[in-house]
Amino acid sequence: MHEMYVPKIYQSPDTEAVRLIREYPLALLLSNGPAAPFATHLPVIFPPATEPEGIESLSGVTLYGHLNRANPHWETLYEGQHATLVFQGANAYVSAAVYEKTPAAPTWNFATTHVHGRVHPMPAREDALDVVRWTVAAFEAEHGLGWDPSPSLDYFDKIVDGVGAFRFTVESVDTMLKLSQEQADRTRDKVVAHFAASPVGLRREVSHLMTTAAPTATTGE
Repeated sequence: MHEMYVPKIYQSPDTEAVRLIREYPLALLLSNGPAAPFATHLPVIFPPATEPEGIESLSGVTLYGHLNRANPHWETLYEGQHATLVFQGANAYVSAAVYEKTPAAPTWNFATTHVHGRVHPMPAREDALDVVRWTVAAFEAEHGLGWDPSPSLDYFDKIVDGVGAFRFTVESVDTMLKLSQEQADRTRDKVVAHFAASPVGLRREVSHLMTTAAPTATTGE
C-alpha cells in the first residue's frame, strides 16, 4: 500500500480525519490478496465510550469494522496484515464559470482521508456480536433516529455467524481537503456561495466544509 499524494496546501490535521470518519463512516478497506488487491466498502467505528472529538492524533488509535464472511476478502485477512481504510467525504465539481474570470480552469473539490494500519481479525462470534452492537449504537447516535435495538438482539444473534469483525490499529494518516485554497479570497467566496445556493445536498456540504475546515486563501485579487 502506498501513501496518498497530498500537496502541502491541501494537507490537513488528524482532527479533520476524525471528523471525516465520524461523518462518513462507510470506508473502503484495501488490502492485498494472494493474486490481486481486495477492496470492500464497510462501516467503521471508534471504540465505545471513546470521545473522538478529543483525538488530536490517530496514530495508535483502534477502529472497528465488519464485513460479510461470505465475502472472499474476509478469508484473505490475517493477524497484523497491513491495510488501508479510505473515507470519502463531501465532494463536488467546480465549474470555471463560477470564478467569473479568464483564464481559468475547472476542478473538483473534495475531502478524503486514507488511514493506514494493521488488521486484527476477530473470528469469535461474541466479538462479532459486540462489534455489531457497537456499530448500531454509534450510528443511531450519529446518523440515525435513536432506534432501540433491544427487541432485535435475538435476531442479531441469529445472523452474527455471517459477520466477520476486525480491529484496525492506526499507524499513519493522510488527509486531503482540496477546497479551493489555491484561489484568491474573492474567488473562493464565489465558490462557497455557489455551492451554498445549490439544491444538491452534497454541494451544500462542500460549501459548509469550505467555511469550517479549510483555511481561506491569502492571495489578493
